[in-house]
Amino acid sequence: MQTNQFLPSPKPSYTLSVLGNKCPRCRRGNLFVNKNAYKLKTVTQMHNSCPTCGQRTEIEVGFYYGTAYLSYVLTIGFSLIFFALWWLTIGLSVYDNRIYWWLSINVFLLIVFQPLIMRFSRTLWLYFFVRYNPNWAHQKPDDYERIVEEHMGNW
Repeated sequence: MQTNQFLPSPKPSYTLSVLGNKCPRCRRGNLFVNKNAYKLKTVTQMHNSCPTCGQRTEIEVGFYYGTAYLSYVLTIGFSLIFFALWWLTIGLSVYDNRIYWWLSINVFLLIVFQPLIMRFSRTLWLYFFVRYNPNWAHQKPDDYERIVEEHMGNW
């Protein structure tokens, strides 16, 4: 099947784009250099700009400091949901150590999922500030005035 070059391509799904760590402006380019989140040396290494549309991934110096708060909220939410599911299915009791089993498994899961949570929080943080542009192929990305190249990487 041949596609028509004059018809606009369908808008990619917001949810799938966020979960796939795609650029918020075009929803096609990969944000991270390495797709494998468990390659720990490069877990948070991002492209300077989207390889597809050219959108900068760091809007200002220290832009991703806010992801620490978002990551915290995500881990607390995960723990609360896991606690509720544990309570509804297995139940809680101090006398037979069920609560300690929940705590141990929760800590283990948070350690295992930490690289994914870090990437997800960075992607969500960028999605808060950059909107989807259906004409991304024909328009330049916004030029952010708070980028000072000399200060990038000084923190």
